[in-house]
Amino acid sequence: MQKTEYYSAIASEGSAVPTLLCGHCRSTLSRGRIFRNGEQNAYGIQCHTLALCSADDCGALNCCDAALARLDDPEDLFSKAS
Repeated sequence: MQKTEYYSAIASEGSAVPTLLCGHCRSTLSRGRIFRNGEQNAYGIQCHTLALCSADDCGALNCCDAALARLDDPEDLFSKAS
């Protein structure tokens, strides 16, 4: 089985709107590309929330669990645009 390479997303410091940054290129992760891993665990990693970076020449898979844990209200991220 092939191991999936992924990065850990970073919670943006001092942002008025909850924002996650790509752990590879530090670009803002779009709210529309953040999703729950689900029961099927499609990517084969132990992570509840994933994000795909939409920056040119990146496209990295990011685990968002640790970054979301740093936010006061992680569900707020899903209700506001990043």
